[in-house]
Amino acid sequence: MKSDEKQPGRRSRAVAAKRAAILEAALAFFSQYGIHGTSLDKVAERADVSKTNLLYYYPSKEVLYVAVLKEILDVWLAPLRALRHDHDPLTAIGNYIRLKLEVSRDHPQASRLFCLEMLQGAPLLKGELAGDLKALVDEKAAIVEQWIAEGRIAGVQPQHLFFLLWATTQHYADFASQVEAITGQTLNDPAFFAQTLENVQRMIIEGIRVR
Repeated sequence: MKSDEKQPGRRSRAVAAKRAAILEAALAFFSQYGIHGTSLDKVAERADVSKTNLLYYYPSKEVLYVAVLKEILDVWLAPLRALRHDHDPLTAIGNYIRLKLEVSRDHPQASRLFCLEMLQGAPLLKGELAGDLKALVDEKAAIVEQWIAEGRIAGVQPQHLFFLLWATTQHYADFASQVEAITGQTLNDPAFFAQTLENVQRMIIEGIRVR
């Protein structure tokens, strides 16, 4: 292959790597200081790019902030997208809990930033919440309703089931300091992760099991 044929692939990989570095640096600052307390100069410095280069990809702090939040939503919602009607419901919910706890363990900054945005009324994310998020939740709620109609799980209101699942699993990221202060452990401890998973699964699954 000629060198000029390789260049587009190299350039696209370099651009993707640069964008990823900027988003990672921005997440670190936004999750700690919020949008108003974050400096683009500091983000650029941490990402090892010039501020001019950063602004080429993300022309304002608000655009960068929304890009970070959308990336968080992609990670946060991936486990929900995996729910399918042909799965065994209790197994599917158990797997969903495990995946959500893994997200809380592996992406605590992302979870905390999302929580901060929600507490502020989601001023920059309302469109996403009312659009793509609501459409996904409606789609998966229909699956839960099918499971209920088929007698495969107890009758619950699907949206409230999702709210409970989100609140329970994300607690271990959003309130990690509280969890560690009380238990002396975090989800990074494999034994504590296993204990958390077993308890959360048992409490929720037993609550929706058909009696």
